[in-house]
Amino acid sequence: MHAAAGGVRAAPPGGEPALRRAVSRWQIVGLSLNDVVGSGVYLLPAAAAALLGPSSLLAVIAAGFAVALLVLCFAEASSHFEEPGGAYLYARTAFGDLVGFQVGWMTWIARIASVSSLSVGFAQALGYLWPATESGLPRTLAIALPLLALTLVNVLGVRSAVGTAMVLTIGKIAPLVVFCLAGLFAARWETLAAQPAGSGRLGEAALLILFAYAGFENTPAPAGEFRNPRRDVPFALLVQVAIVTTLYVSAQWVALGTLPNAAESATPLADAAERFLGGWGGILMTAGAVVSILGTNSNSVLAGPRYLLALARDGYGPRFLAAIHPTFRTPARAILFQAALVLPLALSGTFTALAALSVVARLTSYVGTAAAVPVLRRKLGRGAWQIPFGSVIPAAAVAMSLALAASASARSLISAGVALALGLVVFLLRDDAQPRRQPS
Repeated sequence: MHAAAGGVRAAPPGGEPALRRAVSRWQIVGLSLNDVVGSGVYLLPAAAAALLGPSSLLAVIAAGFAVALLVLCFAEASSHFEEPGGAYLYARTAFGDLVGFQVGWMTWIARIASVSSLSVGFAQALGYLWPATESGLPRTLAIALPLLALTLVNVLGVRSAVGTAMVLTIGKIAPLVVFCLAGLFAARWETLAAQPAGSGRLGEAALLILFAYAGFENTPAPAGEFRNPRRDVPFALLVQVAIVTTLYVSAQWVALGTLPNAAESATPLADAAERFLGGWGGILMTAGAVVSILGTNSNSVLAGPRYLLALARDGYGPRFLAAIHPTFRTPARAILFQAALVLPLALSGTFTALAALSVVARLTSYVGTAAAVPVLRRKLGRGAWQIPFGSVIPAAAVAMSLALAASASARSLISAGVALALGLVVFLLRDDAQPRRQPS
């Protein structure tokens, strides 16, 4: 690894094809939105209202500002690097091989859990529009065919993968914009104030709402295919958190301001839309939820193999996973390997343990990146973008992430402990013949 214009750029091993830098700034913004806006926003109003009642609106606003602390840390860390790996790369450069590997390992496991659960979630959401997909062969096809299609699109090139993601991003954002703009005129304070008080379980509510904002950590993962990642990734992350916070707060206000007893609704946005837009509004929001799941899954299929590529390049795992396809210039083997793991997990239902683990796995990447920011400043100097106020924001982001970890369920913490122990075994089995990439 060698320094490049104040950052870090990886040169591919001699003679091997390189990743193609083809993704523009606004495409990265679209990818970042696609990472974060998933099915959660379609369910968040009811789930948050069940816990906090009318106060859930304020909680969604506060969560947006809290997540902004983490986004700022990822923005600065990403401004030092021009290669794939995201949080793994930041932690490894700051703290060495073991810490970096464990962050990368946990982040990749979270992607496996995400793709598996989203594939199942897509079949379930599609069942609202096409009931045949709720069981049997149609359900199997509803899980397998989109996953295989997204895998193929990603193998064929980053341009086709990003183009698909852009279409899906528009497909998921447009219904939310229609819902929020139309609903602003229909929502009433008295309807919001009349919502039941909720159970008041603050720790559970914090995890729920904050993780509705999660996914931004995957935006830097394909940095090796971005045209100007050191400047464009921070820009995309900051634009994304502003847009997502506005959308989430607006959706929460409209749902609670138009739908009495919103906490009792299984599909709060669809039910609310039916009240002020008619039957077509409910169909629009249901279709938006289906597209939203598919869109988020497309980004997970894109990001996950880039973590795997970065790990394999450093000798963690089979060396063939580090190969770049000579024609398509994608990590095709890593993409196919991930799909081969995900498909049986999704079809069998055994992804549920991984889903519990994914909560803590995400926090691992948050703590690792936020803690790395001051260290990267000392090691690499000023990046292309820097957080103000010294180390105050990274310290606050670490503290918030640790507090969230303390709120996680015992099952999630146990699963994380098992995963970290397994990760240590993989780390100790590292291929020492594989040359290490040394950060500058």
